[in-house]
Amino acid sequence: MKIAVIGAGIGGLGAAIRLSLKGHEVTVFEANNYAGGKLTDIEVGGYRFDAGPSLFTMPENVTDLFTDAGKNPDDYFRYKRVGESCRYFYPDGTHFIAYDEPDRFAEECEKVLGVPQKKVRDYLAHSEKLFNLTADLFMKNSLHKLRTYLSFDTFKSFLQIHRLELTKTMNKANEDRLGHPKLVQLFNRFATYNGSNPYIAPGVLNIIPHLEMSIGTFFPEGGMASISRSVEKLARELGVEFEFNAPVEQILIDKNVAKGVRVHGKNRLFDRVVSNMDVVPTYRRLMPTQPAPERTLRQDRSTSAVIFYWGIRKKFENLGLQNIFFSENYREEFRFLSEVKNISNDPTVYIHISSVLEPDDAPAGCMNWYILVNAPHNTGQNWDEIIARTRKNVIKRLSKELGEDIESLIEVEDFLDPRRIEMRTSSFQGSLYGASSNGLFNSFIRHPNFSQRVKGLYFCGGSVHPGGGIPLCLLSGKIVADLIK
Repeated sequence: MKIAVIGAGIGGLGAAIRLSLKGHEVTVFEANNYAGGKLTDIEVGGYRFDAGPSLFTMPENVTDLFTDAGKNPDDYFRYKRVGESCRYFYPDGTHFIAYDEPDRFAEECEKVLGVPQKKVRDYLAHSEKLFNLTADLFMKNSLHKLRTYLSFDTFKSFLQIHRLELTKTMNKANEDRLGHPKLVQLFNRFATYNGSNPYIAPGVLNIIPHLEMSIGTFFPEGGMASISRSVEKLARELGVEFEFNAPVEQILIDKNVAKGVRVHGKNRLFDRVVSNMDVVPTYRRLMPTQPAPERTLRQDRSTSAVIFYWGIRKKFENLGLQNIFFSENYREEFRFLSEVKNISNDPTVYIHISSVLEPDDAPAGCMNWYILVNAPHNTGQNWDEIIARTRKNVIKRLSKELGEDIESLIEVEDFLDPRRIEMRTSSFQGSLYGASSNGLFNSFIRHPNFSQRVKGLYFCGGSVHPGGGIPLCLLSGKIVADLIK
């Protein structure tokens, strides 16, 4: 069949490869002049920055694309395990390295925080159990097909649903299991990995620490953008066609059957259409006359981000690949995000520094700081004021923590905010992960990977099942390829 894929984000790239491997003729239409979506990079004044996702877990979801195509992944894409997931800095001066190996992590917790090793190991074992109970059902299969619920693995999962802590918030589950406020704050942070609030989101999200602290944290040679570049190269070798600077204007539908797409004012006919575009603009912009699943489209959106890209003309030996500077009052920070729809004056600051592992990403003696502060999605806030105030607060906090006048060290600078994110990637309201996973059922009522009204129309990417982030976007592409017979 001839299949059109709308959008060359990582989910669309994965879907295109898997559909090509099944013998289909695939054309990818991309509004930008590059592939990768959020997974790209920028260069400013001799510094290279990963522009979007900065955390790499579950690398098998990338390498499987190559092995399934009969290729050696090492010929396209190389990566290594980092050894530590993050370095944490607390306002009272506590510094803590979270190693991505359970026993070593537990030892560090006892040494620095005074938390017994057994309590930490038991917590990570619980996270692993949650992952094993939910991964196959909720991450690798369509939740909207009857056959998913007729499998033995699904039956086993439902027998143990009481263990998923669906009626507890993530924070309450962590307080009950850990108690120590600093460690609770550390594990609450994992809610931000899908743009959620740990004081609202269900405890089942505590599966996420297992990915980072037990399976491991990884880093690809050449930076995160090398993932999308290598996957695009594979797609081209398999015969996938790419058309860049080609925004799709409409999905062609006749008698509730997808017939193709309109690009540059011309109708292009296809047997199937896959949208890797955010599901909200897919309906509102590309299918304005079609009935839309309003309840799903009106779900509260995930958080977004304000990102600063700073070229720093100094090396800080106490900083690693990933670093977190926690706020004093985490609950208040999330209240601002969820209720006030703003960034507090004491935000948690995340710094990703790829030059720690890729020295060529910055000039000699310098570092490339990718600084992310969680932000609400865009509802018309005064972003110019928010960005200026947040920049000032970030510089103040980092200058105090690192004992340097950080502003005087900034050699080059760029930024990204919810407005730019929406403009560049069509992510509705600039949200990074589509709908939020706050609330008991929000994690499970994302838009399905196929249209229930329009035959031949499918969906992949971070705004639909199973969710956002590199691994889940790739899994969404695999689910779509499996659905198209």
